[in-house]
Amino acid sequence: MTEIVGRLAPSPTGALHVGHARSFLLAWWHARSRGGRVVLRIEDLDRERVKPGATDLVLRDLEWLGLDWDGPMLRQSEDEEPLRAAVAELLERGSVYPCFCTRREIALSAPHVTDGEVRYPGTCRGRFASAADGERELGRAPGLRLAVEPGELALEDGFVGPFTSDVEREVGDFQVQRRDGALAYQLAVVVHDARQGVTEVLRGRDLLSSSARQWLLQEHLGLPHPTWYHVPVVVDEGGARLAKRRGDATLVELRERRVDPRALVAWVARSSGVNAPDRIGARDALEGFRLDAVPKEDVVFGARERAALG
Repeated sequence: MTEIVGRLAPSPTGALHVGHARSFLLAWWHARSRGGRVVLRIEDLDRERVKPGATDLVLRDLEWLGLDWDGPMLRQSEDEEPLRAAVAELLERGSVYPCFCTRREIALSAPHVTDGEVRYPGTCRGRFASAADGERELGRAPGLRLAVEPGELALEDGFVGPFTSDVEREVGDFQVQRRDGALAYQLAVVVHDARQGVTEVLRGRDLLSSSARQWLLQEHLGLPHPTWYHVPVVVDEGGARLAKRRGDATLVELRERRVDPRALVAWVARSSGVNAPDRIGARDALEGFRLDAVPKEDVVFGARERAALG
């Protein structure tokens, strides 16, 4: 049988909140309850958004929740060589092309927006005979975009079930490398998942749209497809998804209030179909966890739930 390998992949771009805690606990429970391994990766490639000291804070949050992992932690920013090799392979295959467009130019020419993302209209596809020609004419370096063909992909999610996605219609040709040379999230995720032997990815349902892009990159690079599980997210009383940028229900705040982490774990467990007491450790909840018992609806965490933690 294939070894089960799940992963925790936090981004050190701000304080983790209760929504992250629930996703990480579910991912950990799903792998550990079936005898699987769990690897840890810090997704810190977007240096502009990484906060000083945030990685240490993330590790403290995970340990506070009672989560552990197998093997050494991987920092994406310290393992770029395989990502550069993947870009070189995509170039050699003719799968990507140089794009000289600025964010402003794209925003002005592509008003179509999908879930907060601007659809790239393909302005630079076939525009120049070579990257050097474009650089001479425009006086700026290009990024790289994957050429995406139109048409729906029929994919399977272990929690959501079958779903379809038309990447060309939704976001168009998407970046694998930015104009400043920084490597894109979608590329880094698929390369590092393969390098770490990840067989399953459990994350929030808000990331379901990324799956098709990652599936396409895996196809172009000949990488295995992990099984995806996209679970409901945590929302506030108004139904808005918890967000880092608003500082919603952060684990730092809960620790500063001296909340018992077992109370939060118990809330996550009960909201996920586990018959748990008011206080329970992450490992103690393993026995009662089943992914098929997790409700399909988003979970509310508001003032009442916050007060109930103590």
